[in-house]
Amino acid sequence: MNEVIGTGTFEIELNGKTVKARVGETVVEVARREGIDIPTLCHDPRLDPAGACRVCLVEVEGQRRMQPGCAWRVNEGMKVTTESPRIQRHREVLYGLYQADHQLDDAGLPVPSANENQLRSLCEKTDVVSLEPVEAPRRGRDHDVNPYIQFNPDLCILCARCTRYCDEVEAVSAITLAWRGGETTISTAGERGLLDTSCELCGGCIDTCPTGALIEKKAPPLVQLQAKPVKTTRSTCNFCGVGCQLDLHEQGGKVVKITSPPVGETLNDGNLCVKGRFAYDFINHEDRITEPLVRGEDGELHPTTWEHALQVATQGLLKVREEHGADALGFISSSRCTGEENYLMQKLSRAAFGTNNIHQCAAT
Repeated sequence: MNEVIGTGTFEIELNGKTVKARVGETVVEVARREGIDIPTLCHDPRLDPAGACRVCLVEVEGQRRMQPGCAWRVNEGMKVTTESPRIQRHREVLYGLYQADHQLDDAGLPVPSANENQLRSLCEKTDVVSLEPVEAPRRGRDHDVNPYIQFNPDLCILCARCTRYCDEVEAVSAITLAWRGGETTISTAGERGLLDTSCELCGGCIDTCPTGALIEKKAPPLVQLQAKPVKTTRSTCNFCGVGCQLDLHEQGGKVVKITSPPVGETLNDGNLCVKGRFAYDFINHEDRITEPLVRGEDGELHPTTWEHALQVATQGLLKVREEHGADALGFISSSRCTGEENYLMQKLSRAAFGTNNIHQCAAT
């Protein structure tokens, strides 16, 4: 990576046009702000630049070799070219090498990818040099019995986005690049299953993977998702009070997948925990309570209106206070509520019923 020189803002020349840049920015960051697309595979704005995939190579005046745009930091007066015959030839050969070494059609894979393969998309847009396919089976974690994450090594390009995410964002380092040469793969210490490591099953590795090598076991294959219209709805995760945003993917009246919104759009910056990403079975579960219930004289729960349910609850609370005092009552709120809702619950407990017996599991 080149040295950062100077302070503040300055001008550089990008494809013959003078543009503003800031100290510490990379070529890719400046280009994307200017609406210029530089293809990348190993790049994720949440991670430190790696320059591993070599897809984003650009020409920098004064440099004999092309440089990785995701890692090359701009300096005042720098002249950068992102499209040229030389760059195009490089991409055609590079994509051809990737294509020869990976099953971009998902053929023969145990579980067809449910994620978009960005490498396949790049190959489809380029006149790729045709090369003889390489028969080089890779190690996988076929024995991994965790319920959420599956690794398809034949789609992995070793960009290390997943391992860097696990280290730099989640800070658990559950997975790493293991073995050497043609046997290099994504693995765990001792090739153990994820449940036997420090993995938090957040699924961030799935989210950042550019080729669909890491996929969600629960999600339907991509071909099934493409068979019928999928409605995507932006929502707020209700498992705690943080307020992480997520995208619900609905097909046939059923949520089939949850993904995190693109980086930079929301407060959680594309990150979700294991509950936010994978715990959506309850939405369509047959045992889910979808209406208020009140226990009748027969001892069974019966559907009723919200007005009647609230009235019964109020009468029951008042009766306990009258017979045993306010401190015989205890109020439990939920961390799935907002901070404002939990505030109202403690006001109900303290001001309306006169007891400090109020708690909720997030203790906000």
